Parts: sequence; structure tokens; C-alpha cells
Amino acid sequence: MEASELLERYAAGERDFRQVNLSRADLHQANLCESDLSRARLKDIYLSAANLGGAKLKQAFLGGADLSGANLISVDLSEACLSGANLSEANLRGVNLRGANLDGANLSGASLDGANLKGANLSGAKLIEGSLSSAILDSTNMSHAILTRAILKKANLAHAILSGASLDEADLMEANLSQTNLMGVSLTGAVMKGVSLRSANLSGASLRFADLQGASFYRANLDWTDLSETNLSEAVLIDTNLSLTNLRDAKLESASLTGAILPDEGRFHD
Repeated sequence: MEASELLERYAAGERDFRQVNLSRADLHQANLCESDLSRARLKDIYLSAANLGGAKLKQAFLGGADLSGANLISVDLSEACLSGANLSEANLRGVNLRGANLDGANLSGASLDGANLKGANLSGAKLIEGSLSSAILDSTNMSHAILTRAILKKANLAHAILSGASLDEADLMEANLSQTNLMGVSLTGAVMKGVSLRSANLSGASLRFADLQGASFYRANLDWTDLSETNLSEAVLIDTNLSLTNLRDAKLESASLTGAILPDEGRFHD
């Protein structure tokens, strides 16, 4: 189908475009809100600044698509393929991306507040300065993703894979990172007040200068983790093995250390 035909049919009141093929079509700034494009083939489609609010794109193929600045509020993109797509500055608040493939996608500056990304693949994706407050990210693969200065307040990242990801200066206040894979992650200067890291794997991670006031590390793996110059005041480190953790110049005022295995004196200062 050509873009002109789609727009004519939409203007006439038609909304059902399931399984349509619009690969490489130019629909820049088009209004397609509430349309049904489920299982549509939209490879390399140009939808920059388009209005797709409330649309259905379940299982649609959007590999390489340009959705920069698009309105995607409350869109159903569950199980859709958005590999390598450009979603920078897009409005994705409340979007359903459950089980979607966003491998290598660009979501920098995008708003994903309250979005459902459970089980989605975001490996290698760019979310620089993206907003994901209260987003559902449990069991999501975000390995090697770039989330520098991203906002993840109260996000649910339980069981997520973030190994090798960059979250420098990210805001994770009160986020749930229980049983999350954070091996080798960079969280330098991150705001993590009240975050839950219960049974999380932080082996080899860098949290230098992070604010971890009131954070819970109950039974977390902190082998070779860099917590130097962090604020761990009032943090819960009960039954945590810190013998191989770098705690140089860390603040531990009022921290709960019952049953914790502390590093020898040298680890605090080397």
C-alpha cells in the first residue's frame, strides 16, 4: 500500500490496517491515532513527529523505523520488532512494549514514564536522558545499554539484565533492583536513595560517588564492586559479603551491618 492510499482511507474513517505493508513509506507528521496496524510490515518507515496515540501495533515489524518525536502515548507495541529504530524524543508514556525487541534502538530523550517493558530486549539501546519513572522493566534485557542521566525513579527492574550497561548520573531513587544482574555496570554518580538491591549481582560494578543513602543490599553480591566515596549512610548491608568490596572513603553512618563480612583495614584505604 502507498502512503497516500493509507491517508485517504484513514481520512474516510477507516482504522483497520492490520498486516499492511508500508515499508519505507513517508508518513512524516501523519495523524494515525487509534489505527490498528497490528502485524503490519513497517520496515524503515518514516513516522517522525507522527501522531499514533492509542494505536495498535502489536507484533508489527518496525526495524529501522524513524519514530523520532512521535506521539506514541498508550500505544500497544507488545512483541513488536523495533530493532535499530529511532525513537529519540518520542512520547511513549504508558506504552505497552512487553516482549518487544528494541535491540540497538535509539530512545535518547524519550519519555517512557509508566511504560510496560517487561521481558523486552533493549540490549545495546541508547536511552540517554530518557525518562522511565515508574516503568515496568522486570526481566528486561538491557545489557550494554546506555542510560546516562536517565530518570528511573520508582522503576521496577527486578530480575532485569543490566550487565555492562552505563547508568552514570542516572536517577534510580526508590527503584527496585532486586535480583538484578548488574555485573560490570557503571553507576558513577548515580542517585540511588532508598533503592532495593536485594540479592542483586553487582560483581565488578562501579558505583563511585553514588548516593546510596538508605539503600538495601541484603545478600547482594558485591565482589570487586567499587563503592568508594559513596554515601551509604543508613544503608542495609545485613548478611552482605563486603570482603572484596572497595569501600574507600565511603560514608557508613548508621548503616546496618549485622552479619556483614567486612573488608580488612586495607580495603577501606587502598
